[in-house]
Amino acid sequence: QVQLVESGGGLVQAGGSLRLSCAASGRTFSSYTMAWFRQAPGKQRELVAAITSGGSTNYADSVKGRFTISRDNAKNTVYLQMNSLKPESTARYYCGAGRPVYTYWGLGTQVTVSS
Repeated sequence: QVQLVESGGGLVQAGGSLRLSCAASGRTFSSYTMAWFRQAPGKQRELVAAITSGGSTNYADSVKGRFTISRDNAKNTVYLQMNSLKPESTARYYCGAGRPVYTYWGLGTQVTVSS
C-alpha cells in the first residue's frame, strides 16, 4: 500500500514557477514509476511527466523544456519543477505511482496560472 500526498500548488502569474512535491508512504517507493498527471475542468486527466525507478523520464510535449520531474528515494518524494508557466497549465495536479499500471493516487494540488 502506498499513500501519496501532494503539495506546492498555488496561484502564480504567467511566466512564473512552482515546485510541486509528492510525499509517499511505504518502503517500496523506489520500485515504483512515479508520475504527475493533471486534470483541467471539463478535460480528461493527462500525463504530464513520469520517472521510472531507474531514473528515466518522459514528458508531455506541451511541457518539454519547461517542467522537470525528479525523485529523492531517500525522502520518498517526487518533485515537479514547473517553469515558464502558462495559463493553460491551470489544472489540478495529481501524483501517481505504478508498477507499471498507476494504482495509487494522491488527492491532488491545485495550480492556477493567471494571465
